[in-house]
Amino acid sequence: MDVGTMAPSTGGSLRAAVAGCIADLEQALTHHRSVMAAAEAERGALVAQLREWERSPSVAGPSGTRAMEMLRARLAAAEQRAYDAGAAAEDCSRALAGLQAARDLPAPESNGHASVNPRDLFQIVEDERMRIARDMHDGPAQLLANLVLKAEIVERVFDLDRDTAMTELADFKATVRIALEETRKLIFDLRPMTLDDLGLMPTLRKFCVDFEQRSGMRTRLNVVGAERRLPGDLEASLFRIVQEAMANARKHSGGDTIDVTVMIGPQRVVASVRDNGRGFDVAAAQVRAERTRHLGLVSMRERAGLENGVLDITSVPGHGSQVRVSIDYQGGE
Repeated sequence: MDVGTMAPSTGGSLRAAVAGCIADLEQALTHHRSVMAAAEAERGALVAQLREWERSPSVAGPSGTRAMEMLRARLAAAEQRAYDAGAAAEDCSRALAGLQAARDLPAPESNGHASVNPRDLFQIVEDERMRIARDMHDGPAQLLANLVLKAEIVERVFDLDRDTAMTELADFKATVRIALEETRKLIFDLRPMTLDDLGLMPTLRKFCVDFEQRSGMRTRLNVVGAERRLPGDLEASLFRIVQEAMANARKHSGGDTIDVTVMIGPQRVVASVRDNGRGFDVAAAQVRAERTRHLGLVSMRERAGLENGVLDITSVPGHGSQVRVSIDYQGGE
């Protein structure tokens, strides 16, 4: 059995983690700008169509009026999408500025000069995730929910050509509901608000349920010991380690079952993620991670190290793998 013990590493690994977050934000920024451009193009086409219809005699009559109202509703929806995408792009730009500033901080020096506190770098990442999550919750998610209500109101307005109107509105509501659900998932991935409000275990329960639905892997959560609130930084670190370990199992293990176990003691917490997949050579994987700066393994190792914990990866080819983190702590709620 190959066993790898992950200990704290250098600031270069932390910079790799920040660089990974920057890459994710850059990708999100590109996406939001693309959505905004598409919405602006649709808006321009709808404005031109409205102007043409307003000059056309065929628009007269109730059916023409209803068709014009439909176009105006589509125009309003396009304008809202452009606004939301623009706001999201601005959020990404601000977050990028903060992370790029952290990335560009001087590297720790070996001559005794002051160095960058590793926890500060990770705290920057977590703070940005929390801010973006709350902004999205209070902005686009609420707007999308309101659009569903508006669509239901419009249903009652369209009396003529009702079949067409109802078909269009059904598609509109279905699309909005899907977008709302995806936005909520994104909020949870960025920073689960239940982590701050309810704690680690309720957040892990929700995550495991969602993970099973999205991945198709049977996911079981086992809790040993009395549940309690842990120090805030510790809860965030444990959640991210478990999240990353489960993501790695889904991507690479080839298994169909994941067992997550959390053992909570008065002064120690142990969390493990075990899969029934094909397994791998741990020593070789660690060498590849250091060489390629594999963000997942680096991030788990750094988070465990910042809490003065120990991260062990155990695997036997053909018999699955386990990621286990053990952390001593004081206090908690």
